[in-house]
Amino acid sequence: MKRGILIINRGSRETGAPRELKIITEKVRIKGGYDYADFCFLEVLPPFISDAMKKCPLNDLDTLTIVPYFLYPGRKIKVTVTNVMKYQKYTKTKFLVTKQMSMHPTMVKLVDNRIVDALKRNNYDIDRDKTDVLIVAHGSSDINAQRSINYVVEQLKDSYRNVNRCYLEIEQPDIPAGVEISAANNPSILVVVFYFLHEGAHVKRDVNAFLQPALEKFNLKNACITRHIGVDDAMIDLILERASEVEHAD
Repeated sequence: MKRGILIINRGSRETGAPRELKIITEKVRIKGGYDYADFCFLEVLPPFISDAMKKCPLNDLDTLTIVPYFLYPGRKIKVTVTNVMKYQKYTKTKFLVTKQMSMHPTMVKLVDNRIVDALKRNNYDIDRDKTDVLIVAHGSSDINAQRSINYVVEQLKDSYRNVNRCYLEIEQPDIPAGVEISAANNPSILVVVFYFLHEGAHVKRDVNAFLQPALEKFNLKNACITRHIGVDDAMIDLILERASEVEHAD
């Protein structure tokens, strides 16, 4: 049986997203033993889903596993699945659609690893139970997206002194309010987690436009910032686990 996999992400104008997705796709292809692997974007810049479908050797594949590479469930995933499934009627290749990358212990592990790395990188030698964490996410009006970030926050609370979340847009608390909440806890050290898949405009500019002034306003000098999620072997394993769920379903 010949198997293919297509990873679909929202899209970004920054070069970081396609660069990281190219690496991720190749790692998934090799580790998952796929005959074909590619990535595309839902919007913003090509390659779009239509481009991927033209490029994909559908007639040579028995199955094509579609991976909505998003951190949250919601409207974007529904649009992604609707757009890609339109092409099912033109081929005998069976399309399989996975879950998104949320509500899974791997996401908690990834965030925890980012926190530990940030502390080491900034030469902070401090116990977890004396460390405060502020997770910065994008924000969504979808209640399932809110549950996804809450899942990560609640799981981390067993390890750290305080864990809070805030959002770049749409939801509250926004970033200044999130920093204020964290400051009220008088943290010895505050680790700010960039809960974003890629090094796009949000990571490079948008978050910091609110975050840095807020850290200065509330005099949080002992604060460090994590890397975004990016390329990580744990994420490769999660993609393959999601793929296996649909590929081996009864």
